Amino acid sequence: MSRAARLAAMGGLLRSSVHGRGREMRRLVAWSLVQALPAFLSGLLVARAIDRGFLAGHTLTGFAWLGVLAVSVLAGGWATRQTFLHLAGVVEPFRDELIARTVRGSLHRSTATGALPDSAGVARLTQQVEIVREAYASVLLVVQGFIVTGVGALLGLLVLAPVVLLFVVPPLIAGLVLFGLALPGMAARQRASILADEAIADATATVAGAMRDVAACGAEERVGAMVAEHIDAQAQATRELARFTALRTVAVGVGGLLPLVLILGAGHWLVQHGASTGAILGALIYVASGVHPALQTLVRGLGNTGLWLFVTLARIVEATEVAAAAGGAGAAGVGAARRGAGAAPRGAGAEPRGHEVVLRDVSFGYGRAIEPVISGLDLVIGEGDHLAVVGPSGAGKSTLGALSAGLLVPDRGAVLLGGAPVAALDATVAAHHRVLIPQEAYVFSGTVGENIAYLRPDAAGIVIDNAVDRLGARELVDRLGGPRAPLDPRALSAGERQLLTLVRSYISVAPLVILDEATCHLDPAAEALVERAFAARAGSLIVIAHRISSALRARRVLVIDSGAAVVGGHDDLLARSGLYRDLVGHWSGAGAGAGAGASSPARALSATRRWFEPGVGPAAVGGIDIDPRGNDLVDPVEDLV
Repeated sequence: MSRAARLAAMGGLLRSSVHGRGREMRRLVAWSLVQALPAFLSGLLVARAIDRGFLAGHTLTGFAWLGVLAVSVLAGGWATRQTFLHLAGVVEPFRDELIARTVRGSLHRSTATGALPDSAGVARLTQQVEIVREAYASVLLVVQGFIVTGVGALLGLLVLAPVVLLFVVPPLIAGLVLFGLALPGMAARQRASILADEAIADATATVAGAMRDVAACGAEERVGAMVAEHIDAQAQATRELARFTALRTVAVGVGGLLPLVLILGAGHWLVQHGASTGAILGALIYVASGVHPALQTLVRGLGNTGLWLFVTLARIVEATEVAAAAGGAGAAGVGAARRGAGAAPRGAGAEPRGHEVVLRDVSFGYGRAIEPVISGLDLVIGEGDHLAVVGPSGAGKSTLGALSAGLLVPDRGAVLLGGAPVAALDATVAAHHRVLIPQEAYVFSGTVGENIAYLRPDAAGIVIDNAVDRLGARELVDRLGGPRAPLDPRALSAGERQLLTLVRSYISVAPLVILDEATCHLDPAAEALVERAFAARAGSLIVIAHRISSALRARRVLVIDSGAAVVGGHDDLLARSGLYRDLVGHWSGAGAGAGAGASSPARALSATRRWFEPGVGPAAVGGIDIDPRGNDLVDPVEDLV
């Protein structure tokens, strides 16, 4: 983004902060005029008190003029309070606009490029938004204070003794010009400091995420040098910024203190040209209590918070404009690389031919410096298949489900649904071909029937009733009052929400169903009933298994751990996969008595198959204790898979 474009965007943002807020700005100006009274009247009233009061022998008159000054000071103090109150009406909407722009830009970049949302970037930018908010309010106060105090004092001098302006205005202009010349260099150093700070944060985050790899490769010194380079850059920018700070002191001395010296030095000349003692003293008061403090506050404010405002706002504009540009580039830039080879842009008109899922050399990781969760996976899930995915927690099971559904885009390789890249499908097309049910079930306020028919609004009542009966949800639906009864999601347990969501997915037209631990809050008997119903439904079923019993019901099982994957039937995996043997053995022994430890995985597998075959009633099978009502196993190790 060019400097001119950045300045134009910043100007647009600042103009928008006051656009449409005319009422607040008019009130702010009105109270500022009242606030300017002490600055405008101070020297004039002091001159009147001296010339017409104390030097003329009228002491009471002198105190009367000072009393008027005291009243103006009180009025100015009250106006200052009102100014602060009305300032919030300008600053807070500006802050809200910046936050919306920041988050919108980050989400736009993520959705357009296929990258994961940059939560660290959003957090960093929202922190910068708070800096801009505080700096913007401070700069408004500084500029408003300079106008109120400085201009008020100059107007007072014009009324009191116009000739004194010859000794005040030229040095003031010189000081402002000197400060203005130093501002670009100060802004450049401040920007370098902020960029170095961001580089330190990025480098630290990268190192933290790859600490294991750094230690394994013995790259501690190299990584430390990389981070130290960014730290040195920030220190250098800070030192150079401090050198420019000296120019601020010179600017204040020239514009605020030099006029005092000039007025005192020209005192005799001023008297000869008609200036009274009170007028000279009043002029000194105007400079000492008006012009000098106003200039000092302006220089310090713009030199500190003003620079923060300029540089940080520029950084926000730059980052959010880059996000928008990335959104415009879409598939032509990084997004095309993230989608993988052969992927078409989303909405390009791709239409699946069937619902076979094919993963070709798929790799995916949640960060460039982090070991991939899935690496080089080749897998075909044919039409009508029933696949269970098992493995330890964090092995990548849910990631595989999200990749198959097109919610994640592989770093390498391709994921095809019916021959079409699943991540490139239009949202409406994808919804007609696949449905993913996550662990956290979504139920909304409405009727029971509206929740069930959410994915198929035209479903007839007989279709809904059939699904409710097949998935064992009749008792729940009747208790809630039937399909037309209003539903309060807060009144449902986690298992009840899951059951309604499962019925909703069952009646959808999507032939591919992915259950990502979608039955974890159901008891084993209810889970078995649900999975048998989905397996008998036309289409394919992928079950991210919560219990190993889900794998025993599947046609094929995928065992996944640390990026590696093995697929096969139950007996085949018992022979080939030590991890699968461990999972089956741990699960089968969880509820066994003291003598159950001798039960082999094969025996447990056979017994569990008997239990989950249709028509087999509750019993103690193979040493596994089962609740007489068929509702639960005793102490199942549910979180192993």
